[in-house]
Amino acid sequence: MACHETQIFSVAIRLTHYTTKDATIMLITFTSKSAADVLMYEIHAKPLLDLLGKDVHRGVITAEEITEAIARIEAAITESKRSPDTNKQSVASDNADEEFGDPVAGSAVSFGARAFPLLEMLRAAQRDKQFVMWGI
Repeated sequence: MACHETQIFSVAIRLTHYTTKDATIMLITFTSKSAADVLMYEIHAKPLLDLLGKDVHRGVITAEEITEAIARIEAAITESKRSPDTNKQSVASDNADEEFGDPVAGSAVSFGARAFPLLEMLRAAQRDKQFVMWGI
């Protein structure tokens, strides 16, 4: 496995690529002045960012957009609790972790559990009237 890091701004974002025999797995770092950084695999961040109509590789959620972003993610969490099919996708996404020796790989991680760190960052940013960014 080869690791390639690209740091665009010293205070902003670090995109880390892990190359395996089958694919490149990218880590996305969400940053805000209101909270600690949140790291997610691209495959786990993409459904959240798709809900918000944002690009997975680069973007900003402005202070004005945060209220709607929180509402959309909370609605998706509520819906995922009603639909067991959503959790099946979470299990499939975890299979990527097996290659890196994750001891709990393959165990179900709900959409709500995956969304929680970013949701908490959004709430902190909303409270402080800040923005959240990644890939910039």
